[in-house]
Amino acid sequence: GGMAAVLLLLLLLAAAGPGPGRAEAGRERRDALREELLLSPLPTGDVAATFQFRTRWDADLQRGAVSHYRLFPKALGRLVAALGVRELHLALTQGFWRTRYWGQPPLQAPAGAELWVCNLWCLFSHSVDKAWKELSNILSGIFCASLNFIDSTNTVIPTASFKPLGLANGTDHHLLRYAVLPREVVCTENLTPWKKLLPCGSKAGLAVLLKAERLFHSSYHSQAVHIRPICRVTEMPIPTLHAQRYVGGYGLQTGQICTLIYNSHPYRAFPVILLETVPWYLRLYVHTLTIITKGKENKPSYIHYQPAQDRRRPHLLEMLIQLPANSVTKITIQFERALLKWTEYPPDPNHGFYVGSSVLSALVPSVTAMKDVDVEQSPLFTSLFPSSDGSSYFVRLYTEPLLVNLPTPDFSMPYNVICLTCTVVAVCYGSFYNLLTRTFHVEEPSRGGLAKRLANVIRKFRGVPPL
Repeated sequence: GGMAAVLLLLLLLAAAGPGPGRAEAGRERRDALREELLLSPLPTGDVAATFQFRTRWDADLQRGAVSHYRLFPKALGRLVAALGVRELHLALTQGFWRTRYWGQPPLQAPAGAELWVCNLWCLFSHSVDKAWKELSNILSGIFCASLNFIDSTNTVIPTASFKPLGLANGTDHHLLRYAVLPREVVCTENLTPWKKLLPCGSKAGLAVLLKAERLFHSSYHSQAVHIRPICRVTEMPIPTLHAQRYVGGYGLQTGQICTLIYNSHPYRAFPVILLETVPWYLRLYVHTLTIITKGKENKPSYIHYQPAQDRRRPHLLEMLIQLPANSVTKITIQFERALLKWTEYPPDPNHGFYVGSSVLSALVPSVTAMKDVDVEQSPLFTSLFPSSDGSSYFVRLYTEPLLVNLPTPDFSMPYNVICLTCTVVAVCYGSFYNLLTRTFHVEEPSRGGLAKRLANVIRKFRGVPPL
């Protein structure tokens, strides 16, 4: 069987203490690093290797600059302090985690690159969008990724799907940004700077097991960085919720996006928030939105839709849908493909255009009970194995990214036209240039060579007429 690898770098910012002096006195003692590795056999015969490196840093970045970095990576610490980021979540993923067959992952991520932050506010700029652009550019340099391609055309502001995961239970959604690059390819250039964020790099601890030649031959590989305040988390690995998505229709003019959401809980219904981010070049027909559950229409209790603007921002669609027990809910929406300018096509246009994964957020009822667990104990293992006295747990799932074909011009035709035109111009121009610049000279008949002159001299002495 194959292998699925998940790398988690969890950076926890401890809450402020009762006083500055007390916080300073205990900072050396409370900063901590914990490394965990879990090897799990999967039902398909594969093996999942989950690495978690958790750094706890007792520092109040909101009160002033911090100059001492012992375990926490300085590059990220200064970035968080400068931009006032409350939480930061970055994931670089290759492949797709099949929840239906592999179970619930420790922390799922969509294919490609995903970045979302809470309470983004730059101290030197009054524009959240400028701070967001600055943040993506800096992270692009830190992780050697193409995060600099994050702009207004692939950034959305969710109103319900994303909330802080740390101590803060609420946030102003105007200070929240979410973006995904489904085309991003994860390689060794991303793994090396990720390992440099660890206190010992790849020279000690579990990081010595992170060999690129093995990780990048796995069926699924994900590396993530999560910065958040310390809080209590409750998670369950039982996959009572999973989803899939595909493109329907035929031809290159219209089509539809189909999403199937499965609630496999035997007797409990629960709501789920669905977030769809669709590029502007797919013109959505919102009036064609249909939600069918068990053959009947399922009306959402909440809908937030922000239409796209050509070449400026994508579509944003959020819905709160009730999922009956042991049911399959089908969501479809039709779209029309737009015609792009020839300069907007990528180098491989016939490969298709990627559409980012859908995001599902839900409070899923537990099949077996469990209780709250403290991340200070064993954040990885306690999140994977249930305990008792709990009724539900929070889950965020991602569907597969979509690959959509758009009307593509025949790029070989301009090439042929250019070649033919250049040939004709070269021949015609060369001929006219020769006629206009060539100088004609009349050549006098030659008088003969040396042999002829010698023969005439001899004939002269003999009295014979010259040749």
